Amino acid sequence: MKLLLLGATGRTGKQVLDDALSSGYHVHCLARKPERIEKREELTVFEGDPSNADDLKKAIHSCDSIISVLNISRTSDFPWSSLRTPREYLSTVMSQLMLVAEANSIKRIVICSAWGVAETKKYLPGWFRWFIDHSNIGVAYSDHERQEKLLEGSKMDWTIVRPVGLTNSKRKQHIRETYGNQPKPSLTINRLSVARYLVGCLKADDLIGQKVIISKA
Repeated sequence: MKLLLLGATGRTGKQVLDDALSSGYHVHCLARKPERIEKREELTVFEGDPSNADDLKKAIHSCDSIISVLNISRTSDFPWSSLRTPREYLSTVMSQLMLVAEANSIKRIVICSAWGVAETKKYLPGWFRWFIDHSNIGVAYSDHERQEKLLEGSKMDWTIVRPVGLTNSKRKQHIRETYGNQPKPSLTINRLSVARYLVGCLKADDLIGQKVIISKA
């Protein structure tokens, strides 16, 4: 099986790449800075921008499925830091990606969104809702919502994964799945667990058409 992975140079994307390769996938990565991805067997890296249809066409060739862990990038983790990507980068990429995927007869796609997007915002702690409303953190949440709506209106076999707050812990964690707000999610999950879940979704037909929150059990 061949997988197109978008966002492989990010903190979560690196974990997804490791898990996909160890799970037996041949992975195609499309990255603006391919030198940031270590060369390995069963990995093919393409230089390009995921918002560019021609670059997507090169990278998606012969793939069977897609995982996107793209996000709106800021210059630092400081909530008011400047944006490095356009405000509608995710939805722009998704618009192009759906067309390219359809042209290549690819239907299965899993994306990493976030807890607090769309209808789940009301379940967030009040202090975090404030940051979404008053800082550049909210830019990513708004565009995640736009890309989710694009997928929901498509004919793709999509799964939208909404992890809670991400940590860099390397400890193995059990994962709690939440739909709506039941069962109530915990506040954190490590990137390693998110990566494992995203890759596992590709073979979980019961998750097609689902929006699932994941947290540490």
